[in-house]
Amino acid sequence: MTISTETSPAASRYDAPTARLVLPNDATEEQWHAVRRSGIGGSDVAAILGLDRYRGPLHVYEAKHGRDTFTGSEAAEIGTEIEDFIARLFSKRSGIPIATPPGTLAHVDRPWMLANVDRYALWDAESGAVAGPVECKNRSEHQASDWEDGAVPDAPAIQCHWYMAVGGWDVGYVAALVGGNKLRWSRLERDEELIGYLVEHCGAWNQRHVIEGFPPEPGGLETTTELLAKLWSVKPDTFAEIDVSKAKALRARHAELKAQEKALDAELVAVENEMRALAGEKEVVQASGKPAWSWKGNGVFASKKFTEAHPELAAAYTRMVPAIDTDRLKADHPETYAAFRARVLRVPAKGI
Repeated sequence: MTISTETSPAASRYDAPTARLVLPNDATEEQWHAVRRSGIGGSDVAAILGLDRYRGPLHVYEAKHGRDTFTGSEAAEIGTEIEDFIARLFSKRSGIPIATPPGTLAHVDRPWMLANVDRYALWDAESGAVAGPVECKNRSEHQASDWEDGAVPDAPAIQCHWYMAVGGWDVGYVAALVGGNKLRWSRLERDEELIGYLVEHCGAWNQRHVIEGFPPEPGGLETTTELLAKLWSVKPDTFAEIDVSKAKALRARHAELKAQEKALDAELVAVENEMRALAGEKEVVQASGKPAWSWKGNGVFASKKFTEAHPELAAAYTRMVPAIDTDRLKADHPETYAAFRARVLRVPAKGI
Protein backbone atom coordinates (compact mmCIF):
# COMPACT_ATOMS: atom_id res chain seq x y z
CA MET A 1 0.00 0.00 0.00
CA THR A 2 1.44 3.37 -1.01
CA ILE A 3 1.05 6.13 1.58
CA SER A 4 0.49 9.57 0.05
CA THR A 5 1.91 11.70 2.86
CA GLU A 6 5.02 13.70 3.52
CA THR A 7 6.11 11.42 6.37
CA SER A 8 7.34 7.83 6.12
CA PRO A 9 4.70 5.25 7.05
CA ALA A 10 5.31 2.74 9.79
CA ALA A 11 3.07 0.16 8.14
CA SER A 12 2.38 -1.07 4.63
CA ARG A 13 -0.80 -3.08 5.08
CA TYR A 14 -4.44 -2.62 4.22
CA ASP A 15 -7.00 -2.68 7.01
CA ALA A 16 -10.60 -3.59 6.16
CA PRO A 17 -12.21 -5.34 9.14
CA THR A 18 -14.94 -7.11 7.15
CA ALA A 19 -13.30 -7.53 3.72
CA ARG A 20 -10.59 -9.54 2.02
CA LEU A 21 -8.47 -8.79 -1.02
CA VAL A 22 -9.73 -10.72 -4.05
CA LEU A 23 -7.75 -9.03 -6.82
CA PRO A 24 -4.52 -7.00 -6.59
CA ASN A 25 -3.98 -3.73 -8.40
CA ASP A 26 -1.55 -5.32 -10.87
CA ALA A 27 -4.13 -7.85 -12.15
CA THR A 28 -4.91 -7.94 -15.85
CA GLU A 29 -7.88 -6.09 -17.31
CA GLU A 30 -9.46 -9.45 -18.17
CA GLN A 31 -9.22 -10.56 -14.54
CA TRP A 32 -10.62 -7.24 -13.36
CA HIS A 33 -13.67 -7.53 -15.62
CA ALA A 34 -14.24 -11.13 -14.51
CA VAL A 35 -14.24 -10.18 -10.83
CA ARG A 36 -16.42 -7.15 -11.50
CA ARG A 37 -19.03 -9.38 -13.15
CA SER A 38 -19.07 -11.64 -10.08
CA GLY A 39 -20.78 -9.17 -7.77
CA ILE A 40 -22.08 -5.68 -7.05
CA GLY A 41 -19.56 -2.84 -6.83
CA GLY A 42 -19.86 0.69 -5.54
CA SER A 43 -20.56 2.24 -8.94
CA ASP A 44 -23.35 -0.30 -9.52
CA VAL A 45 -25.38 0.52 -6.41
CA ALA A 46 -26.56 4.00 -7.40
CA ALA A 47 -27.48 2.68 -10.87
CA ILE A 48 -29.49 -0.18 -9.35
CA LEU A 49 -31.33 2.32 -7.14
CA GLY A 50 -32.04 4.65 -10.10
CA LEU A 51 -29.83 7.44 -8.72
CA ASP A 52 -27.28 7.50 -11.53
CA ARG A 53 -28.13 9.81 -14.44
CA TYR A 54 -25.87 7.88 -16.82
CA ARG A 55 -26.54 4.22 -15.94
CA GLY A 56 -29.64 2.34 -14.88
CA PRO A 57 -30.44 -1.19 -13.64
CA LEU A 58 -30.47 -2.55 -17.19
CA HIS A 59 -26.93 -1.25 -17.78
CA VAL A 60 -25.74 -3.11 -14.68
CA TYR A 61 -27.60 -6.28 -15.72
CA GLU A 62 -26.07 -6.30 -19.20
CA ALA A 63 -22.56 -5.62 -17.84
CA LYS A 64 -22.83 -8.48 -15.33
CA HIS A 65 -23.74 -10.82 -18.15
CA GLY A 66 -20.79 -9.75 -20.28
CA ARG A 67 -22.68 -7.37 -22.55
CA ASP A 68 -21.34 -4.04 -21.35
CA THR A 69 -21.79 -1.53 -24.18
CA PHE A 70 -19.84 1.25 -22.45
CA THR A 71 -16.68 1.87 -24.46
CA GLY A 72 -15.40 4.81 -22.44
CA SER A 73 -15.84 8.55 -22.66
CA GLU A 74 -13.69 11.63 -22.45
CA ALA A 75 -15.22 12.55 -19.09
CA ALA A 76 -14.47 9.09 -17.66
CA GLU A 77 -10.92 9.20 -19.01
CA ILE A 78 -10.26 12.63 -17.49
CA GLY A 79 -11.80 11.51 -14.19
CA THR A 80 -9.41 8.58 -14.01
CA GLU A 81 -6.40 10.69 -14.96
CA ILE A 82 -7.00 13.37 -12.31
CA GLU A 83 -8.10 11.03 -9.52
CA ASP A 84 -4.65 11.16 -7.95
CA PHE A 85 -4.67 14.97 -8.05
CA ILE A 86 -8.08 15.13 -6.34
CA ALA A 87 -6.93 12.68 -3.68
CA ARG A 88 -3.71 14.60 -2.97
CA LEU A 89 -5.58 17.92 -2.84
CA PHE A 90 -8.12 16.42 -0.45
CA SER A 91 -5.29 15.21 1.80
CA LYS A 92 -3.59 18.61 1.66
CA ARG A 93 -6.74 20.60 2.42
CA SER A 94 -8.13 18.27 5.09
CA GLY A 95 -4.86 17.26 6.75
CA ILE A 96 -5.95 13.62 6.52
CA PRO A 97 -3.19 11.24 5.32
CA ILE A 98 -4.23 8.91 2.51
CA ALA A 99 -3.09 5.63 1.04
CA THR A 100 -3.58 3.70 -2.18
CA PRO A 101 -5.69 0.55 -1.64
CA PRO A 102 -4.19 -2.82 -2.66
CA GLY A 103 -6.94 -3.75 -5.12
CA THR A 104 -10.49 -5.11 -5.22
CA LEU A 105 -12.08 -6.07 -1.91
CA ALA A 106 -14.96 -8.45 -1.22
CA HIS A 107 -17.00 -8.80 1.96
CA VAL A 108 -15.91 -11.85 3.97
CA ASP A 109 -19.47 -13.16 4.49
CA ARG A 110 -21.09 -11.80 1.33
CA PRO A 111 -18.50 -12.22 -1.45
CA TRP A 112 -20.86 -10.65 -3.99
CA MET A 113 -20.34 -7.30 -2.23
CA LEU A 114 -17.32 -5.73 -3.99
CA ALA A 115 -15.37 -2.52 -3.50
CA ASN A 116 -12.76 -0.72 -5.59
CA VAL A 117 -11.95 2.15 -3.24
CA ASP A 118 -10.25 5.21 -4.75
CA ARG A 119 -8.12 5.94 -1.67
CA TYR A 120 -7.91 5.05 2.00
CA ALA A 121 -8.13 7.75 4.66
CA LEU A 122 -5.71 6.98 7.50
CA TRP A 123 -6.07 7.74 11.19
CA ASP A 124 -2.43 8.77 11.13
CA ALA A 125 0.56 8.35 8.83
CA GLU A 126 2.73 6.65 11.46
CA SER A 127 0.53 3.62 12.10
CA GLY A 128 -0.97 3.38 8.63
CA ALA A 129 -4.29 2.33 10.20
CA VAL A 130 -7.20 2.82 7.79
CA ALA A 131 -10.05 5.03 8.95
CA GLY A 132 -12.27 4.58 5.91
CA PRO A 133 -12.68 5.05 2.15
CA VAL A 134 -12.18 8.23 0.14
CA GLU A 135 -14.30 8.51 -3.00
CA CYS A 136 -12.94 11.00 -5.57
CA LYS A 137 -15.20 12.68 -8.13
CA ASN A 138 -14.69 15.15 -10.96
CA ARG A 139 -17.81 17.25 -11.55
CA SER A 140 -18.76 20.10 -13.87
CA GLU A 141 -19.58 23.64 -12.83
CA HIS A 142 -23.24 22.92 -13.66
CA GLN A 143 -23.36 20.64 -10.61
CA ALA A 144 -21.73 23.12 -8.23
CA SER A 145 -24.94 23.76 -6.27
CA ASP A 146 -25.15 20.04 -5.43
CA TRP A 147 -21.92 20.31 -3.44
CA GLU A 148 -22.46 23.54 -1.51
CA ASP A 149 -22.50 23.80 2.30
CA GLY A 150 -21.02 20.34 2.81
CA ALA A 151 -23.73 18.56 0.82
CA VAL A 152 -22.96 15.32 -1.03
CA PRO A 153 -25.23 14.20 -3.89
CA ASP A 154 -27.03 10.88 -3.43
CA ALA A 155 -25.01 8.78 -5.90
CA PRO A 156 -21.49 9.40 -4.47
CA ALA A 157 -22.85 9.30 -0.90
CA ILE A 158 -24.43 5.89 -1.58
CA GLN A 159 -21.17 4.68 -3.14
CA CYS A 160 -19.19 5.75 -0.07
CA HIS A 161 -21.65 4.01 2.27
CA TRP A 162 -21.38 0.86 0.16
CA TYR A 163 -17.62 0.87 0.64
CA MET A 164 -18.14 1.28 4.39
CA ALA A 165 -20.50 -1.70 4.25
CA VAL A 166 -17.97 -3.86 2.41
CA GLY A 167 -14.92 -2.85 4.44
CA GLY A 168 -16.51 -2.49 7.85
CA TRP A 169 -15.45 1.11 8.39
CA ASP A 170 -17.31 3.67 10.50
CA VAL A 171 -16.39 6.78 8.48
CA GLY A 172 -15.89 7.66 4.86
CA TYR A 173 -15.05 10.72 2.78
CA VAL A 174 -16.23 12.08 -0.56
CA ALA A 175 -14.00 14.61 -2.33
CA ALA A 176 -15.04 16.36 -5.54
CA LEU A 177 -13.25 18.72 -7.87
CA VAL A 178 -16.06 20.97 -9.11
CA GLY A 179 -15.69 23.06 -12.24
CA GLY A 180 -11.98 22.24 -12.42
CA ASN A 181 -11.03 24.74 -9.71
CA LYS A 182 -13.01 24.10 -6.51
CA LEU A 183 -12.49 21.23 -4.08
CA ARG A 184 -15.47 20.15 -2.02
CA TRP A 185 -15.20 17.34 0.52
CA SER A 186 -17.32 15.89 3.31
CA ARG A 187 -17.01 13.28 6.02
CA LEU A 188 -19.80 10.70 6.19
CA GLU A 189 -20.60 8.69 9.31
CA ARG A 190 -21.66 5.06 9.00
CA ASP A 191 -25.44 4.74 8.82
CA GLU A 192 -26.48 1.22 9.84
CA GLU A 193 -30.08 1.66 8.69
CA LEU A 194 -28.99 2.81 5.24
CA ILE A 195 -26.35 0.10 4.95
CA GLY A 196 -28.87 -2.53 5.99
CA TYR A 197 -31.22 -1.36 3.25
CA LEU A 198 -28.44 -1.33 0.62
CA VAL A 199 -27.29 -4.84 1.51
CA GLU A 200 -30.83 -6.25 1.49
CA HIS A 201 -31.93 -4.49 -1.71
CA CYS A 202 -28.76 -5.14 -3.70
CA GLY A 203 -28.56 -8.72 -2.42
CA ALA A 204 -32.07 -9.45 -3.67
CA TRP A 205 -31.28 -7.66 -6.95
CA ASN A 206 -28.09 -9.67 -7.40
CA GLN A 207 -29.91 -12.95 -6.75
CA ARG A 208 -32.78 -12.16 -9.12
CA HIS A 209 -31.00 -10.46 -11.99
CA VAL A 210 -27.40 -11.72 -11.88
CA ILE A 211 -27.59 -15.25 -10.47
CA GLU A 212 -31.05 -16.21 -11.75
CA GLY A 213 -30.65 -14.10 -14.89
CA PHE A 214 -34.02 -12.32 -15.05
CA PRO A 215 -33.68 -8.89 -16.74
CA PRO A 216 -34.88 -5.84 -14.77
CA GLU A 217 -37.43 -3.34 -16.04
CA PRO A 218 -35.78 -0.99 -18.59
CA GLY A 219 -36.62 2.23 -16.73
CA GLY A 220 -36.89 5.77 -18.08
CA LEU A 221 -33.30 6.94 -18.59
CA GLU A 222 -32.40 8.32 -22.01
CA THR A 223 -29.17 6.33 -21.74
CA THR A 224 -31.25 3.15 -21.42
CA THR A 225 -32.91 4.02 -24.74
CA GLU A 226 -29.43 4.24 -26.25
CA LEU A 227 -28.46 0.95 -24.59
CA LEU A 228 -31.48 -0.89 -26.00
CA ALA A 229 -30.59 0.39 -29.48
CA LYS A 230 -27.05 -0.99 -29.12
CA LEU A 231 -27.90 -4.42 -27.69
CA TRP A 232 -29.34 -5.98 -30.80
CA SER A 233 -28.85 -5.76 -34.56
CA VAL A 234 -32.30 -5.46 -36.06
CA LYS A 235 -33.52 -8.45 -38.10
CA PRO A 236 -35.86 -7.26 -40.88
CA ASP A 237 -39.32 -8.82 -41.24
CA THR A 238 -39.15 -10.69 -37.92
CA PHE A 239 -41.70 -10.73 -35.08
CA ALA A 240 -41.52 -10.90 -31.28
CA GLU A 241 -44.67 -12.57 -29.92
CA ILE A 242 -45.94 -11.29 -26.54
CA ASP A 243 -49.05 -11.85 -24.43
CA VAL A 244 -52.12 -9.89 -25.60
CA SER A 245 -52.87 -8.55 -22.11
CA LYS A 246 -49.30 -7.25 -21.80
CA ALA A 247 -49.54 -5.58 -25.22
CA LYS A 248 -52.88 -3.95 -24.42
CA ALA A 249 -51.68 -2.71 -21.03
CA LEU A 250 -48.54 -1.12 -22.51
CA ARG A 251 -50.46 0.44 -25.40
CA ALA A 252 -53.08 1.86 -23.03
CA ARG A 253 -50.40 3.34 -20.77
CA HIS A 254 -48.57 4.72 -23.81
CA ALA A 255 -51.76 6.40 -25.08
CA GLU A 256 -52.51 7.79 -21.62
CA LEU A 257 -49.02 9.30 -21.27
CA LYS A 258 -49.13 10.70 -24.81
CA ALA A 259 -52.43 12.42 -23.98
CA GLN A 260 -50.90 13.85 -20.79
CA GLU A 261 -47.86 14.98 -22.76
CA LYS A 262 -50.07 16.74 -25.32
CA ALA A 263 -52.08 18.47 -22.58
CA LEU A 264 -48.90 19.56 -20.77
CA ASP A 265 -47.39 20.81 -24.02
CA ALA A 266 -50.46 22.98 -24.64
CA GLU A 267 -50.37 24.28 -21.06
CA LEU A 268 -46.66 25.04 -21.36
CA VAL A 269 -47.20 26.96 -24.61
CA ALA A 270 -49.94 29.01 -22.94
CA VAL A 271 -47.65 29.95 -20.05
CA GLU A 272 -44.76 30.78 -22.38
CA ASN A 273 -47.02 32.90 -24.60
CA GLU A 274 -48.09 34.92 -21.56
CA MET A 275 -44.43 35.45 -20.73
CA ARG A 276 -43.77 36.59 -24.33
CA ALA A 277 -46.71 38.97 -24.21
CA LEU A 278 -45.41 40.54 -20.99
CA ALA A 279 -41.99 40.99 -22.60
CA GLY A 280 -43.38 42.69 -25.69
CA GLU A 281 -40.53 44.43 -27.53
CA LYS A 282 -38.19 44.21 -24.54
CA GLU A 283 -35.44 41.59 -24.37
CA VAL A 284 -35.45 40.98 -20.61
CA VAL A 285 -38.28 40.94 -18.08
CA GLN A 286 -37.38 41.97 -14.53
CA ALA A 287 -39.05 41.61 -11.15
CA SER A 288 -37.78 43.79 -8.27
CA GLY A 289 -34.79 44.66 -10.44
CA LYS A 290 -33.77 41.04 -11.00
CA PRO A 291 -34.07 39.13 -14.32
CA ALA A 292 -37.13 36.88 -14.40
CA TRP A 293 -36.90 35.69 -18.03
CA SER A 294 -35.72 36.86 -21.43
CA TRP A 295 -37.02 36.81 -24.99
CA LYS A 296 -34.04 37.61 -27.16
CA GLY A 297 -33.49 37.32 -30.89
CA ASN A 298 -30.75 34.70 -30.50
CA GLY A 299 -32.52 31.56 -31.67
CA VAL A 300 -32.21 29.44 -34.81
CA PHE A 301 -31.89 31.43 -38.05
CA ALA A 302 -35.03 31.10 -40.21
CA SER A 303 -33.33 30.07 -43.47
CA LYS A 304 -36.50 29.32 -45.42
CA LYS A 305 -38.16 32.65 -44.59
CA PHE A 306 -34.92 34.50 -45.36
CA THR A 307 -34.62 32.80 -48.78
CA GLU A 308 -38.21 33.67 -49.66
CA ALA A 309 -37.80 37.30 -48.58
CA HIS A 310 -34.28 37.87 -50.01
CA PRO A 311 -33.62 35.33 -52.80
CA GLU A 312 -30.59 37.24 -54.21
CA LEU A 313 -28.90 37.52 -50.83
CA ALA A 314 -29.68 33.88 -50.12
CA ALA A 315 -28.06 32.83 -53.40
CA ALA A 316 -24.97 34.93 -52.67
CA TYR A 317 -24.52 33.40 -49.23
CA THR A 318 -25.39 29.80 -50.04
CA ARG A 319 -22.53 27.31 -49.98
CA MET A 320 -22.39 23.62 -50.77
CA VAL A 321 -22.03 21.36 -47.73
CA PRO A 322 -20.61 17.81 -48.06
CA ALA A 323 -23.28 15.21 -47.37
CA ILE A 324 -23.43 11.42 -47.52
CA ASP A 325 -25.48 10.06 -50.42
CA THR A 326 -27.54 7.69 -48.27
CA ASP A 327 -29.63 6.43 -51.20
CA ARG A 328 -26.50 5.26 -53.05
CA LEU A 329 -24.98 3.85 -49.86
CA LYS A 330 -28.17 1.88 -49.21
CA ALA A 331 -28.13 0.47 -52.75
CA ASP A 332 -24.42 -0.43 -52.75
CA HIS A 333 -23.95 -1.51 -49.13
CA PRO A 334 -27.37 -2.38 -47.66
CA GLU A 335 -26.02 -4.20 -44.57
CA THR A 336 -23.69 -1.35 -43.60
CA TYR A 337 -26.48 1.18 -44.19
CA ALA A 338 -28.85 -0.84 -41.99
CA ALA A 339 -26.27 -1.09 -39.18
CA PHE A 340 -26.12 2.70 -38.82
CA ARG A 341 -29.82 3.40 -39.21
CA ALA A 342 -31.65 4.33 -36.00
CA ARG A 343 -34.53 2.20 -34.78
CA VAL A 344 -37.82 4.08 -34.35
CA LEU A 345 -40.58 2.98 -31.97
CA ARG A 346 -44.04 3.52 -33.49
CA VAL A 347 -47.34 2.63 -31.81
CA PRO A 348 -50.25 2.51 -34.32
CA ALA A 349 -53.46 4.24 -33.31
CA LYS A 350 -55.59 1.23 -34.22
CA GLY A 351 -56.05 -1.14 -31.28
CA ILE A 352 -55.17 -4.83 -31.10
